[in-house]
Amino acid sequence: MRCLGLDLGTKTLGIAISDKTNQIASFYKVLRWDGENYTLLFAGLDSIVADNAITDLVLGLPKNMNNSLGFAAERSLKFKEALEERYKLKVVLIDERLSTVEAENYLLEADTSRKKRKKVIDGVAASIILDTYLRMKGNNSYD
Repeated sequence: MRCLGLDLGTKTLGIAISDKTNQIASFYKVLRWDGENYTLLFAGLDSIVADNAITDLVLGLPKNMNNSLGFAAERSLKFKEALEERYKLKVVLIDERLSTVEAENYLLEADTSRKKRKKVIDGVAASIILDTYLRMKGNNSYD
């Protein structure tokens, strides 16, 4: 029983996975998509969910700095509905404001090249989102 963290972008979906004890979030992979059709995402997610006994899906909700919901948040809310319908699993939304900035800072501190950062940043952001959820769950905030 593991958790999957997701960071939905306009062209990519960053994916992170928890360890078997649901204590540690790790980068898993980044899926590319056309920004409109979930078919490509579900093709990649189906095996990940099944092969890893995923019980919780954690999706980043990109709120604006003033706490309002913009276009990106609406896209995530639609994706949440599609995930729930497809997998019949709980999907938890986590405020992901500045998670990409935090991911960029981690990668810069690790002296990751610009080319490599571009390929993995959404996955690192997904691990930050998942880590936030795991810490909150550990404090019984989501039970």
